[in-house]
Amino acid sequence: MRMNKQLPAGVLALVAFGSCMDAPAETPPLAPADVFELEYAADPQISPDGRQVVYQRRSFDKLLDRGRGQLWMVGADGSSHRPLLDGDLEASTPRWSPDGSRLAYVAADRDGRAQLYIRYLGAGASTAVAQLPDAPLSMEWSPDGSSLAFTMRVARQQEPLAIDLPKAPKGAKWAEPLVVIDRMVFRGDGRGMLPDAYAQVFVVPAEGGTPRQLTEGPYDHGDLEWLPDGSGLLLSANRREDREQHPLDSELYRLDLAEGELTPLTRRYGPDSDPVVSPDGKWLAWTGFDDRRMSYQRSRLYFMPLAGGEPRELFPDLDRDLNAPSWSPDGRSLIVESDDRGRTRLLRLPVVAGGRAEVLVDDLGGTSWSRPYPGGSYSQSRGGRLAYTSLTALQPAEVALLEPGRKSRVLTSLNEDFLGRRSLGEVEELNVSSSVDGREIQAWLVKPPGFKAGQRYPLILEIHGGPFANYGPRFAMEMQLYAAAGYLVLYVNPRGSTSYGEAFANLIHHDYPGKDYDDLLSAVDAVIEAGHADPGRLYVTGGSGGGVLTAWIVGSTDRFKAAVVQKPVINWTSFALTADLPNYFSRYWFAAPPWEEPEAYWRRSPLSRVGKVSTPTMLLTGEQDLRTPISESEQFYHALKLRGVDTLLVRVPGAPHALDLRPSQLAARNQAILAWFARYAGG
Repeated sequence: MRMNKQLPAGVLALVAFGSCMDAPAETPPLAPADVFELEYAADPQISPDGRQVVYQRRSFDKLLDRGRGQLWMVGADGSSHRPLLDGDLEASTPRWSPDGSRLAYVAADRDGRAQLYIRYLGAGASTAVAQLPDAPLSMEWSPDGSSLAFTMRVARQQEPLAIDLPKAPKGAKWAEPLVVIDRMVFRGDGRGMLPDAYAQVFVVPAEGGTPRQLTEGPYDHGDLEWLPDGSGLLLSANRREDREQHPLDSELYRLDLAEGELTPLTRRYGPDSDPVVSPDGKWLAWTGFDDRRMSYQRSRLYFMPLAGGEPRELFPDLDRDLNAPSWSPDGRSLIVESDDRGRTRLLRLPVVAGGRAEVLVDDLGGTSWSRPYPGGSYSQSRGGRLAYTSLTALQPAEVALLEPGRKSRVLTSLNEDFLGRRSLGEVEELNVSSSVDGREIQAWLVKPPGFKAGQRYPLILEIHGGPFANYGPRFAMEMQLYAAAGYLVLYVNPRGSTSYGEAFANLIHHDYPGKDYDDLLSAVDAVIEAGHADPGRLYVTGGSGGGVLTAWIVGSTDRFKAAVVQKPVINWTSFALTADLPNYFSRYWFAAPPWEEPEAYWRRSPLSRVGKVSTPTMLLTGEQDLRTPISESEQFYHALKLRGVDTLLVRVPGAPHALDLRPSQLAARNQAILAWFARYAGG
């Protein structure tokens, strides 16, 4: 909640977020094993007539130690909540046919390969559309329901280097063949070595048959949208010959099905994506921005006549990211997702001149269950009903329904049987004034269950990554587990965070870390001044961008008893040239490459401040992290060891940059952090 008046430095404005379940005081707090009990909703798809919602019900398999997703269906009135497919079949990406009689989805075949299936709802039977050699990446029904368009990766045939080797003798065990790479981006975090393949567009009859490939070449195509008459598709692609040097410069294209001809619809430098056609087929809307090589550039909304014309930006003064557009049934407005002050909203934006933006809901979220990041999705029926994932600070994502002219209703209660038997930490909003310039900084404080006013508690400052991201009043298992261990947990949206406008985010443009450090400490000071936190028991941790700032903090102050630096960047030069996106970071986060301005990279590197570190500091990173490679953590660890500072290096086997893919590893990581802090608890 935004406060109406500017607060003096150090003064808190607290707004409690109430629980959707008033747990009795004697109920136990969360425990690490409870990670396996969570469930949440994802990708809700409402039927064309608005009567039913199919969604993916996400849970965790305790035996296999991984997430799983099954398709469930619920009536628009909350009744008939049931699984859609037989047995324990895992599936994703449900999409209704235009007449609502069938449902396309993706599931694994007997060999474990992802395939495209059609569910005939009346008959209760499913069939594979085709035997695909690779997983379908996206899909869209044709307007008449006779076909499905989808994208799938196709290997490039041309070898980058011809190598003539003798044939191995029969029974010989020669080494694996050489891997020759000529692409700038050849690794992907969470995916490892990327195949030399590109997303191409296919069309296949809905009754089954042979898919027809419609695009080719070393280009990725996506964001499919059918033309109303079914004669072609709209798509987004970066088809520049020098696309590796200009990774964000995509355009919208019209693809003719009969001729296979691609016609560009946009011609500006910057990304163009998410095309959607109005119900009458006359207008095209999409998202993008003019690329100015800034560290952060907000996503804007555009529209123009589908037949051609000058694009016009819709609500250019609305200084927030606008994403995932869809047309209202009457074609007079667009629905979009937008983050504002740590909350994710659905907005209705009229396309007529003089119209005003309308907030439909502000509780969208749910795809990030471990930390309070934004996420979530929605869909719309022909009559204008909206199904979306709704969450609160104390409740993971559920399926909710919004009808025109009515308040939204939550249709599911996936965690009532579990969280109703646990005491959660109350979450309060804080607005503090930065010591740098008096700028208002928004934060949230999670109090331990059984919190008593007037008593001082140890405090963990938990810093979000990005750095261009935001936290908010969203359920977060990690924060609740820290609170269950008796800590206050403070999380902050310092300058650089999204959801406060482009200027606020770019306060750290080519200057990160920087004054965001002061914003974080101002929030800590405010909680101390309010009488909640013990100034002698302060701890700090954060991951990715939060790991950068944690390392920067211990190199700038000794106020914290202990720190855990998770998956950080320690040396910007080594990071810029070893991370999985080398064509992005040095181009947008720095003014020049590291060999041209080495001092700029070193000045912003936490390694440059290691000589000042006295705080006991543990490093924690996934061994398969390709976004912030573990070599970054090893540099800081070795430097601390050489200096004699208390330190540990914790390697998470098999883990990429995301450290919450396996629930046991999240629980273990949480306990390792708490154990490190407990070692330096003092009194």
